[in-house]
Amino acid sequence: MELNELLEIARTERSQTKPIQIRCCTAAGCLSSNSQAVKDNLDASVKAAGLEERVQVAGVGCMRLCCQGPLVQVDSQENPTEAKLYEKVNPEDAVKIISEVNGEVTDLQKGDLHQPFFTGQLPIVLENSGKIDPERIQSYIAADGYQALYQVLREMKPPEVVESITKSGLRGRGGAGYPTGLKWGTVAKSKGEKKFVICNADEGDPGAFMDRSVLESDPHRVLEGMAIAAYAIGASQGYIYVRAEYPVAIKRLEIAIRQAQRLGLLGTNIFESPFDFKVEIRIGAGAYVCGEETALMASIEGKRGVPHPRPPYPAESGLWGYPTLINNVETFANISPIIRKGAAWFASIGTEKSKGTKVFALAGKIRNTGLIEVPMGTTLQEIVTEMGGGVPDGGIAKAVQTGGPSGGCIPASAFATPVDYESLTALGSMMGSGGMIVMDQTTNMVDVARFFMEFCMDESCGKCIPCRVGTVQLHDLLTKISKGEASTADLELLEELCDMVKHTSLCGLGQSAPNPVFSTLRYFRDEYLALIR
Repeated sequence: MELNELLEIARTERSQTKPIQIRCCTAAGCLSSNSQAVKDNLDASVKAAGLEERVQVAGVGCMRLCCQGPLVQVDSQENPTEAKLYEKVNPEDAVKIISEVNGEVTDLQKGDLHQPFFTGQLPIVLENSGKIDPERIQSYIAADGYQALYQVLREMKPPEVVESITKSGLRGRGGAGYPTGLKWGTVAKSKGEKKFVICNADEGDPGAFMDRSVLESDPHRVLEGMAIAAYAIGASQGYIYVRAEYPVAIKRLEIAIRQAQRLGLLGTNIFESPFDFKVEIRIGAGAYVCGEETALMASIEGKRGVPHPRPPYPAESGLWGYPTLINNVETFANISPIIRKGAAWFASIGTEKSKGTKVFALAGKIRNTGLIEVPMGTTLQEIVTEMGGGVPDGGIAKAVQTGGPSGGCIPASAFATPVDYESLTALGSMMGSGGMIVMDQTTNMVDVARFFMEFCMDESCGKCIPCRVGTVQLHDLLTKISKGEASTADLELLEELCDMVKHTSLCGLGQSAPNPVFSTLRYFRDEYLALIR
């Protein structure tokens, strides 16, 4: 395929756009609320009303305000500023929506597209989410898809691609925040007969669904990012490791890979260049520890998914002993816009050390639950109070837990803190992959720490003693405290064990398992003492 062919597909797709667009969310959250039946009824209602020439119905990915799903948005080319968002749509509401398209007034519930939940966001990773049809490659190409891949293959040398990602300041969105360009450069310089690219889509944090939504909403964006990375480091084979609990994401990835191969955007001689790149999906069985990169690679190789000591690091000796690049879904989703719009554009967003935006799954005791993407440096107060709409039923926000089981609980007194890697670490939490759970005044923080410790205890692979045994003992102590049966000696033992597990466990799961305990002890020690007294 040549660039003119790609642009012709985009032109054809845009020319077929009808005056009125109806977009129905068909991401997993809305599908679980019967949104497929909503879309089917919308199609039938358009046909019954004889509006096929004017109205186009499309199933799209996540439209972000998940608490109000199923969501349907109606856009008109004639009045682009008067878009309508319908919330909690039932299949029976389809006829009323089409009636409103015809100018009638109904009693359907409408949302406010100008509320802070939407206006406070800056979509980069999610710029196509809820707008394009994830099962049609033409829809992605019409949104400038695969143009960045063409640009790097035809206009840039691999070191120039690495330099561009380095200058952008992009850091890994999987949790640790390691500089992406530095990681790419290390793999590019490593010697090996072959190299691999892995997309880590083994999202397992409780309450987190960012990566799932991106894969369901914009799968080609991840494939394009992986292909650009492969060209930059000299790889020809990629793997997407995704958990079996994500059937919609897996289905849409399979469709996307087939479509890209059919158009010559994956496979051999991509864009008539010498570059070859193939992608395969590997489905994980849901083990949380397989999100750790060495365990993930072992699982791809067909072995038991347990971590291994480092060094050697995957960049030097990874999959089957060859240099391997591992990034998560959100990291790869940032690549094509950086290439298209420039490293300086991306670096102008965010803070000095944390560039760009971050996607969060906002959940818990909050009015607006769903998916948000905000510039780095946005405060927790803005996210919780303005975008999230605060705690429902007049409640008071007590804390926000970030970073999943590896993170910590941040008290309301620290909500003025900007969300970036360094600030969250200073508070005893971490960015993590992007889960953000809000807790109100009714939440018992000892129970929160016990919940996450139970999760880590269950998910421990058992390879190293500190994690295998330590998490069990920590959970027992937390249970003892929560029942009011503990003494001050138990509290001292809890802190000693947390320190031991953190500093002697083999991998990140055990090393970070005590973090929720550390943070709740730091900010809510009085709740522990009250139970002990």
